[in-house]
Amino acid sequence: MLLMLIAVHLLSRDSIAVPLSHSPDARATTDSCDDINSRTLFSIVWTCLATIFACTWVSVHPNVPPPNQSRLQLFWRRLKMMLIAMIAPEIMVSFAARQFFASRELANIRRPSFFCMGGFVSPTGKPIATRRQLKYHNGSVLQEAIRNVNEEEIMDKSKGDALSKGIALLQGLWFIVQCAARAHQRLAITQLEVATLAFTVVNIFTWLLWWNKPLDVHRPIVIGPPTQSITLPVQLSRLTRFLGAITGYYDGEYRPSSFVSVPSFWSENNNNDVHGGDVLLVLVGTVFGAIHCAAWNAVFPTRREMWIWRVPALVITVYPGLTSLAVLTGMSDRLESAAEAGGAILILGIPIYIAARIILIVLPLIELRLLPASAFMDANWSTYIPHI
Repeated sequence: MLLMLIAVHLLSRDSIAVPLSHSPDARATTDSCDDINSRTLFSIVWTCLATIFACTWVSVHPNVPPPNQSRLQLFWRRLKMMLIAMIAPEIMVSFAARQFFASRELANIRRPSFFCMGGFVSPTGKPIATRRQLKYHNGSVLQEAIRNVNEEEIMDKSKGDALSKGIALLQGLWFIVQCAARAHQRLAITQLEVATLAFTVVNIFTWLLWWNKPLDVHRPIVIGPPTQSITLPVQLSRLTRFLGAITGYYDGEYRPSSFVSVPSFWSENNNNDVHGGDVLLVLVGTVFGAIHCAAWNAVFPTRREMWIWRVPALVITVYPGLTSLAVLTGMSDRLESAAEAGGAILILGIPIYIAARIILIVLPLIELRLLPASAFMDANWSTYIPHI
């Protein structure tokens, strides 16, 4: 956390390039430099894309999918979560937080994170994923069956281990260190790197919260005695799925006995779990926007592009706080007008927020056409090595 704060602080300072043989504000249209201590446009883009991929694909741990899914369906399911992680990464952090808090409440069963992600099903293929199921309707039998599941059997279903997760985490931390070093040495940091830094900082929370959650599990484990099978053409409404993704609230529509899998953003939560996820949703969303705002005084190709960056950065920083305020005012019966205004802000702000996020994804790629000369200078790491 200290490393993140240092990087944001250094990035927010006015960027002044180190002394060069040419003007530090000069724009470069080539992707190479004669200097040995330099980097190319390809290396800049490749490093950022690799880090974003690790943040939005590798770090996402989906719930167990429905049965009989083809590889294309599984890929599309994962891709949709990746797109959500790119447009609103704080939603992934909130989702991971809800599952983390829920797993702590279920510490008495084996691998509670596997339970929360819909990893256990009955012999009839119905998910066992709620506390109610563990308390009633042969709940003691189900708990005993879960405890009898071999730990190695659960971990064998995971496509990742501590080593692979650790490598992805270290890649993110190393990118933060690189950005901090460039800011300290007054070297230009491209807008693509700023956007990547925001993804990296936010997804460190996701990595840590999902550290013990199995990765990319395709098939659940069958446990317990047979239960009555209820086959109904039930499907969650779009509004319920939307609210479930953001808040974890499914309005009582999700009933395990009527489905063959848990929703994509499902986690068995009590009020404390949901509130903890909401707090992180607002906090992480604000931090994500603040990192973009830290590049307020960066050098842009044109003044118009500078303001196109600043306005969306301000929007995604302020919006999470406004949504939390809207929710709080909506809870008060005495403030009906304020509640209506807060609800309007929440609903109208969603397309504005999405548009701002898309701008902050596209603009850094456009800005690559003309970068400051110091953007191609690599950080001088020897300055941090003590000399005798």
